[in-house]
Amino acid sequence: MNIHEYQAKQILGRFGVPVPKGQFATTPDEAAAAFTALGQPKAVVKAQIHAGGRGKAGGVKLLTNASEVRDVARELYLGMLVDRKAGTVSVIASTEGGMDIEEVAAKTPEKILTEQISPLLGVSGFQARKIAFALGLKDKQVGQFATLLAALYRAFVETDASLIEINPLVVTKDGRVICLDAKMSFDDNALFRHPDIRELRDANEEDPAETEAAKYDLSYVHLDGNIGCMVNGAGLAMATMDIVKIYGAEPANFLDVGGGASTEKVAAAFRILLADKRVKGVLINIFGGIMRCDVLAQGVVEAAKQVKLNVPLVVRMEGTNVVEGKKILADSGIKVITASDMADAAKRIVKEIGA
Repeated sequence: MNIHEYQAKQILGRFGVPVPKGQFATTPDEAAAAFTALGQPKAVVKAQIHAGGRGKAGGVKLLTNASEVRDVARELYLGMLVDRKAGTVSVIASTEGGMDIEEVAAKTPEKILTEQISPLLGVSGFQARKIAFALGLKDKQVGQFATLLAALYRAFVETDASLIEINPLVVTKDGRVICLDAKMSFDDNALFRHPDIRELRDANEEDPAETEAAKYDLSYVHLDGNIGCMVNGAGLAMATMDIVKIYGAEPANFLDVGGGASTEKVAAAFRILLADKRVKGVLINIFGGIMRCDVLAQGVVEAAKQVKLNVPLVVRMEGTNVVEGKKILADSGIKVITASDMADAAKRIVKEIGA
């Protein structure tokens, strides 16, 4: 789950991370009042959306005339993320703040430092100093940075974050180290431990289909293809997407209905697939272990009654109550193309959409 910049700064501030003063506003009048309340000669208005590149798109505006940013602060990059390859939380730092870190990694990888944090020891003093020196910090700035990094790590762990990105981290003219910008993402699976953070979710910034899927506890990820996939089990879902690609087409989504899906859940999943205008065909691949094939079939039939099925539907089912499931589909009046195995299902749906 992603949150807005102002929300991330509020959370980091609670952990003692130095962030600029700011106020949230939803109208021009509120913004004007916030500027007055801050009592500063300059202020920046920043659009709050879940996207990078806001400055390039005109979403960051200085309220008064000001000298060049270079005369005000030196911009650095600081990130913290779950490093799955290393099995730790890693810190990423660069002197090239204010830029897309992906661009820096591609063009000047030598300007990026990665430091792995021990889950037992936390941020060690020598690691903080190593990163500080790599960023060109000196004197009292090194101590400030060490304190900032320790607070950032504490915030990361205690909120079950998956990413914290400070871009830019700035050194002001008077030598202070401050998080000028902040981005935070959280592990959805841990949100039950953080109801306060869960309340920060902004559904307007999320894919409507993914939001709808979450209501039914469906694992759904929007992709760029045109074949809608409904599968039970994450591993089988990934294999299904792979085999669709092998036969020359692209999956429109990852959709795992889970092992114990109900008829209602299956129907919701089918409606979500058909609501996607890019979907030219649907492939259902079910292996009935815990999931019963007759339940899946009944859910598909109920959803098809609610939503006009005007794209090819290929179904491959095996396992518990497969005979009953196939009979339900056969007697439903829905035009269903049955497949004998995964490869056959993929070939049939790709042929049907003419890919």
